[in-house]
Amino acid sequence: MADDAVKITAGPRLKIAMMIAVAADVLQLAVFPYFVEGAMSPADDILDLSVAGILAYLLGWHWEFMPSFLAKLVPGVDMIPLWTIAVANVYRKSRQMTVRMEGGPGTEPAGGDKRPL
Repeated sequence: MADDAVKITAGPRLKIAMMIAVAADVLQLAVFPYFVEGAMSPADDILDLSVAGILAYLLGWHWEFMPSFLAKLVPGVDMIPLWTIAVANVYRKSRQMTVRMEGGPGTEPAGGDKRPL
């Protein structure tokens, strides 16, 4: 396994991150539109900053979090559950990387030369 590769298992950190992402998306979809001003809402911005920080702490920094955070600032786009999608995408990508590194399909060296040295 490479030194810079991070393996994210479906353990407690991922489960907590998914619960936080779902809770944040539910708050932004179901609760905030009734009580706050939408994209210009300080409560919505504080929630997004907090969720971004917590997810980065739990799962490490991933580029999937940046579009989710920035898209939440655009009116109308905040109605998409982007935090949940970002966490699911981080898990999917880390799982694919783990399969490749553990010798799954498609891990044969380029050229396919299998002669002993």
